[in-house]
Amino acid sequence: MSKLTDVPKRILIGRALRSDKLGETLLPKRIALPVFASDPLSSVAYAPGEVLLVLSVAGVSAYHFSPWIAAAVVVLMFTVVASYRQNVRAYPSGGGDYEVANTNLGPKAGLTVASALLVDYVLTVAVSISSGVENLGSAIPFVVEHKTFFAIGAIVVLTLMNLRGVKESGRLFAVPTYLFVAGVFLMILWGAFRGLVLGDTMHAPTSDFEIDAEHEGLAGFALVFLLLRAFSSGCAALTGVEAISNGVPAFRKPKSRNAATTLAAMGLLAVTMFCGIIGLALATDVKMAENPATDLIRDGSPVGAGFTQDPVISQVAEAVFGHGSFLFMILATATALVLFLAANTAYNGFPLLGSILAQDRYLPRQLHTRGDRLAFSNGIVLLAGAAILLVWIYDADSTHLIQLYIVGVFVSFTLSQIGMVRHWNRHLTTENDPGRRRHMVRSRTINAFGATFTGLVLVVVLATKFTHGAWVALLGMVIFYGTMTAIRKHYDRVAAEIAADESSADEGLRPARVHAIVLVSKLHRPTLRALAYAKLIRADHLEALSISVDPHETKALREDWERRGVDVPLKILDSPYREVTRPVVEYVKSLRHERPRDVVSVYIPEYVVGHWYEHLLHNQSALRLKGRLLFTPGVMVTSVPYQLQSSEAAKRRARKRAEWNAPGSVRRGLVERRPKEPGRKG
Repeated sequence: MSKLTDVPKRILIGRALRSDKLGETLLPKRIALPVFASDPLSSVAYAPGEVLLVLSVAGVSAYHFSPWIAAAVVVLMFTVVASYRQNVRAYPSGGGDYEVANTNLGPKAGLTVASALLVDYVLTVAVSISSGVENLGSAIPFVVEHKTFFAIGAIVVLTLMNLRGVKESGRLFAVPTYLFVAGVFLMILWGAFRGLVLGDTMHAPTSDFEIDAEHEGLAGFALVFLLLRAFSSGCAALTGVEAISNGVPAFRKPKSRNAATTLAAMGLLAVTMFCGIIGLALATDVKMAENPATDLIRDGSPVGAGFTQDPVISQVAEAVFGHGSFLFMILATATALVLFLAANTAYNGFPLLGSILAQDRYLPRQLHTRGDRLAFSNGIVLLAGAAILLVWIYDADSTHLIQLYIVGVFVSFTLSQIGMVRHWNRHLTTENDPGRRRHMVRSRTINAFGATFTGLVLVVVLATKFTHGAWVALLGMVIFYGTMTAIRKHYDRVAAEIAADESSADEGLRPARVHAIVLVSKLHRPTLRALAYAKLIRADHLEALSISVDPHETKALREDWERRGVDVPLKILDSPYREVTRPVVEYVKSLRHERPRDVVSVYIPEYVVGHWYEHLLHNQSALRLKGRLLFTPGVMVTSVPYQLQSSEAAKRRARKRAEWNAPGSVRRGLVERRPKEPGRKG
């Protein structure tokens, strides 16, 4: 079984890496950008569409507000980027928002941030993959017809890529990410050239459609609320910004400076593409509706349920490049790929944060350890499972999933920036150097503005998205918070219970006597080995114990025992109900009751077999008995193994596996150049 599972594992994720190879997995900036920033870069593929979808409630006339909403998103993006550049310099250890909040605001605030980020990471995978399937479906209709299947398949593939290790997967992610960025910039430049220089009139596929507005002519508070809701939807462009602050340890040295530079590059690219797509969407007269089947009107009639509403970026690309053109297909493919890979931001953030939380005893310790490829494998698998569940529940519909989105990220934004303000206040009380004080005051101002701005946006997001699905994200945060609190209490309780008491002497822990019991069913080689081992321990009292469930077998055992002259007393307990476990446990408890300071040591002969199916045929009673005795205080259980011939065959198979190398796992070293022989030329 081990061989059957090991070979596919090596083929899928590669050979295991030594711990001292961890430094080789660190990322340069050119790889770190697509690895950690693919989420905010790719969000320009769906964030502009979310803005237009909300504005369509008031009709096409409300579209002229979209540039102002885009401007507000740009200001927010630059504010958050500037704030996080302070974070990565002050806290380069990789804790990110969690470490900032935990250190400066206390454990409860830190746990709130951690809960928000964990929920947001899961949603990042679900939203990005679902949106990627929809974008790919604009070029390949078969994909969008089976989008749940394709979305789950994409999550599985992405999980395997990340299990291979962050650097190796980063190289794979770099090509489509940079291709997408180049394609969007080419579309913006070519569209601007056609419209401003050549004077061409470009039309989106939906330019001739009309929108049956639900609330046309909104004014006053209703209009303000609609604009705030559109702004909160556009804020999806900011998701993933915090991932770089969580991933600082994965950067090459100097880590903080490289992370800050990557943040700045990400912010500049994201806002330029976001604004460019919004501008081209207005220029090409794109129409979007929350319920396209009924709200989009073509030739005086609703388009109907058979109509598939393509994303804004696909409609703009078709207007600029032409439907079915080479550049259109390239951009559609790159958009789908980068949206799939945008989930990689979460695949790097979730496992790393989970490892830090496990180290702080808020999550199971298994999440703290690295796997064969030096990635946090358990965290990667946990994230994939949660994302697959969400995609299946919401049928890979990005419009519904995105309503759950960005709540968590703005909770972490706000608490993190408040924590940074307290960080600078604490350092300013002890710093006397004028230059450093000016730097700290400037950084505090940036973080204070960021905290104020993101706090207001959080209020807007909660007010406008709560009834549209944000309550699900809040519920997820509450569940994570409660679960992590319970895990921490459990670990603290166990640590206090097993802590050694320095005031007590060793004699207080030493038992008065050891009463050894060897369990016997028949007098065969495993039993003789267990008896010999028990004699070697030299217990104060040694006896063999057998449970009588068949009188004939018990009589044969007693006769064989006497005939062989075994010098260990044999005690036989009757079991009228043919039970084995209960009589042994009750007998052991009676010994403990008679002499509470004695330790009872139980020796159980066990067969060592070489095939998985043989485990079903042997040792079942021993397993049940050990399980019961583990809960009995003052009882030690020892397994005495006896290797059957099949175990020797298993040993030979294991030796062959150790000597076998997967194709490509052994590489030749550098070829040394031979020294020239004397008297020969060249």
